[in-house]
Amino acid sequence: MGKILVIGAAGQIGTELVLALEKEYGKSNVIASDVKPEPTVALRESNYLSLDVMNAEALDRVVKEYGVSEIFLLAALLSATAEKNPDFAWKLNMEGLFNVLNLARDKKIEKVFWPSSIAVFGPTTPKDMTPQCTIMEPTTVYGISKQSGEQWCNYYHRKYDVDVRSIRYPGLISYTSLPGGGTTDYAVDIFYHAKRSNRYTCFLSENTALPMMYMEDAIRATIQIMQSPKENIKIRTSYNLAGMSFTPKLLAEAIKERLPGFGINYATDFRQEIADSWPNSIDDQDAKNDWGWSMSYDLSATVKLMLENIDESLM
Repeated sequence: MGKILVIGAAGQIGTELVLALEKEYGKSNVIASDVKPEPTVALRESNYLSLDVMNAEALDRVVKEYGVSEIFLLAALLSATAEKNPDFAWKLNMEGLFNVLNLARDKKIEKVFWPSSIAVFGPTTPKDMTPQCTIMEPTTVYGISKQSGEQWCNYYHRKYDVDVRSIRYPGLISYTSLPGGGTTDYAVDIFYHAKRSNRYTCFLSENTALPMMYMEDAIRATIQIMQSPKENIKIRTSYNLAGMSFTPKLLAEAIKERLPGFGINYATDFRQEIADSWPNSIDDQDAKNDWGWSMSYDLSATVKLMLENIDESLM
C-alpha cells in the first residue's frame, strides 16, 4: 500500500478523517494537505503539506514524490458559503475533482474517495426516506456541483475503470473543529452557544427536519467504503447515507434535558430556503446491503457527547 493523501484536511470532515486514518494505517502513511500554509492545531503532529488542489502540476508532483496510492478529496465550498461566491465554488468543486480523477485515469493513483451530499436533491425530490435513485433538481451551486461530480465519477469509472467511491453526507455534527459554512451548521453552533450562554438563535425554523449524522459515524463510513472489496461497490455515483433526522426544536429539547435552563429562538435567513429543498430523511438500504453500513449514534448519544466534549472557547 502506498501513502494516503487527504486534500482539504483542515476542514470539519478532513481533520477527523486524518486522525482516524493515522490510527488505522499509521501516521507515516497519511499525508494531510490543505490550501492553508500552516496546519491547524489538531493537525500539528500530522504530516502536513500546503497544497492547492486546483494546481494540477503541484498535485501530480506530490503524488509522485510521496508515492500516493489513495486520495480522499474533501476540498470544497459548502452550501451557504458557495451561494456567496458561486463562480469560485464551481471552479474549486469541479476543477479539483477533475485533477484527481485524471490522476486515477492515468493510473498514477489506485483509488479515490470524493464526498457528495444531500444537497444533490431538490424541492421535487421525495422528502421522506429519499430513495437512492430519484429525481434530483438541486437549487444551490453546491448541489449542482455535487450532482455533476457524481455523474463525472460514474463516467470515469465506466470509461476508464477509475476506482472512485462516494457517499452523500447528511449534516455532520462534531466537536473537534468548527463547521465550514453549511446549511446544517446550526446543529453544531447550537452546542457552543448552549455551553457559553445557555441560549441560541437558530437560522432555520423550528420544524425544519433534516438528515444528520454524528461525525464518528461519518468517518467510520468513509473508511469502511474505501476498505470494502471493489466488487462490493455497485454504485459509482454516490451512496445515500443516513444517520438520524431531527428538527431544531427536537434538538433543543434534547439539549434542555441536560441543560434545563437552555432556551432557543428563531430568526430564519437565506439558509431556510436551502434547507426546505432538502430531504427530511434518507433511505440508505443500498449502503447497508453492499458494504455493511450501520449507524451507531442516535440523537441522545450525540447530544451527550457534544455537551461533554465541546470547547466553547473555539468560537
